Amino acid sequence: MASNPSTLVPPARSQINLVPAAISAALIILGLIYLNGAVSGRQAALWIVGALLGATLYHSAFGFTSSWRVFISDRRGAGLRAQMLMLAFGCLLFFPVLGNGSLWGQNVSGFVSPVGTSVLVGAFIFGIGMQMGGGCASGTLYTVGGGSTRMIITLIGFIIGSVIGAAHLPWWAAQPSFAPYSIVKEWGVSTALISNFVLFLAIALFTIWAEKRRHGTLISSAVSAGKAGGWGRLLSGPWPLVIGSVVLVLLNFATLALAGRPWGITSAFALWGSKILMAVGYDVSGWGFWQGPAAASLAAPLRNDITSVMDIGIVLGALLAASLAGKFAPVWSLPARSILAAILGGLLLGYGARLAFGCNIGAYFSGILSGSLHGWLWLVAAFAGNVIGTRIRPFFGLTVEKTSQTAC
Repeated sequence: MASNPSTLVPPARSQINLVPAAISAALIILGLIYLNGAVSGRQAALWIVGALLGATLYHSAFGFTSSWRVFISDRRGAGLRAQMLMLAFGCLLFFPVLGNGSLWGQNVSGFVSPVGTSVLVGAFIFGIGMQMGGGCASGTLYTVGGGSTRMIITLIGFIIGSVIGAAHLPWWAAQPSFAPYSIVKEWGVSTALISNFVLFLAIALFTIWAEKRRHGTLISSAVSAGKAGGWGRLLSGPWPLVIGSVVLVLLNFATLALAGRPWGITSAFALWGSKILMAVGYDVSGWGFWQGPAAASLAAPLRNDITSVMDIGIVLGALLAASLAGKFAPVWSLPARSILAAILGGLLLGYGARLAFGCNIGAYFSGILSGSLHGWLWLVAAFAGNVIGTRIRPFFGLTVEKTSQTAC
């Protein structure tokens, strides 16, 4: 996730990693058949959507963490501009549907959460964790699938932090906050769209100004990603960031149509960790986090949880993508400082996500697409956390990208 491969000349395609490709393809097919029979056709379809998300994230290297870091450290803004394009396209699809309340006969609703202390603190913590852990929520899953052994450590910390955050969330939720606010419902679809488009454009223009001021030109897109490939590029990548952003929106919209709500990731981590505690005899069912509708998720098998099914699908989809591209090559020797950063970063990611009612996907991407003000607060607070996290990285031996003078 150190750089976006869509800005580099594509390397020659490596030979397919047959064993992991066969295993991941078989698991995806078996999961499809199992979920279709044991749960429903919709759950099976969401499994495939998850796998497609994993492949898209891997091939487009759509890393929120790296995009923010290179802008903070080097004012390169291509990744941020791709995010603004993604959000603008997403709002164009989501706002009319959410304003109507139904899609193809299915009731739909967005992720609209309170705006207050919990989100502010949680997103800030999450932002620091992004840079220490080396990825966001989606980045953690797709890089685990792509063969990153370090991100397995981050994921474990993520799960542990999520459980601790779930235990503490009732206290944080009681701190000062405003009620959930949806600009789609309060302002109307047209006004909500225009106001968001203005903000997206302002951010994109600011990145252009900042990048040109630092480098004199938009160096992030100096090398075209479309020089080679043809149909083979679909399997081997890399994909341009623009293509990745559009596909991610379409897959999020497919999630909305199938699940009745947008794409989310981190609630599954709290569920997995809580179920592990229950399995070893520690009862978490009395926690405030697991009261109300959430109690059913804790009691039900994981196959019934939409987020869990999609998260596992993301890992397998990324594994298949990496294997077909011939890039699945786990590294088992890791520096001690890097391992420590992965552990601490994972804990911050998990804890922050629970406090902030989501991560870069559930709170930022899907939150803004839901018209929720908490999504914008998340963006500001998490970006501030990334500034701190980027400055901390060198103490753990982690790189902070800088463009060489010859590239300017």
